[in-house]
Amino acid sequence: MKFIGAHVSASNGVSQAPINAHAIGADAFALFTRNPSRWTSKPISDKEAEAFKENCAKYGYTPSQILPHDSYLINLGAPEAEKLEKSREAFLDEMQRCEQLGLTLLNFHPGSHLKMMPVDDCLDLIAASINITLEKTSGVKAVIENTAGQGSNLGYSFEQIAHIIDKVEDKTRVGVCIDSCHAFAAGYDLSTIDGYADTWRRFDEIIGFQYLSGMHLNDTKKGLASKVDRHETLGNGVLGADFFSFLMNDPRMDNIPLILETPDESIWAQEIAWLKSLIK
Repeated sequence: MKFIGAHVSASNGVSQAPINAHAIGADAFALFTRNPSRWTSKPISDKEAEAFKENCAKYGYTPSQILPHDSYLINLGAPEAEKLEKSREAFLDEMQRCEQLGLTLLNFHPGSHLKMMPVDDCLDLIAASINITLEKTSGVKAVIENTAGQGSNLGYSFEQIAHIIDKVEDKTRVGVCIDSCHAFAAGYDLSTIDGYADTWRRFDEIIGFQYLSGMHLNDTKKGLASKVDRHETLGNGVLGADFFSFLMNDPRMDNIPLILETPDESIWAQEIAWLKSLIK
């Protein structure tokens, strides 16, 4: 079964996220469990956490259908000691919030070398940051999101993601989220049936399908290998409609959260319905 949803608002409390997801016909959802543009946020109250769990149960969302996203400020490969420490503290807080909410996945962007250290050293540092956090938590998988390769961001190639996973000590608690816009921008041509097949063949050979834990479904405003991250509504970008048809009929993407991050949230319900209509 395809679990299709979107990154919904939790601005009035995390307990509102499953309500917002249900309202657009989503079978999955993503959320921020804290303010994504601040280093610290107030704790989630026990009452709010319980209300979140109750609403998830009410609308049929299990932890395998929920893919929370961490703060945009976090850089687990930060070359500067102070920024690295703040990032690790914030990432630990994100993981602990997932524990509190009974969630089992946490999606994050791996990190950036900021042109201040070698790529492999930064990848090693990211893995070390993950290991430190996993040792202090339990039950939550660190889900690495591929990037478009914009600026000095790492994780845009399957090889870089595999490098990180190789250095993570507990392989059962690391996964991957593939963003379709980011992948196309990084040079993986998902727009044709041959390119689609080749991309996933390479993914399986280099990373392994056992690590695929979720996807972000976005079209893109920019071209193949542009390394520019600009999301577009489904079927209206350079990636095009065929990709989404390929994906909706690919059983390898069953039973993982497939999350819209497209720019017009007013049409998320229509986009979800359209994706479901593609299933043959």
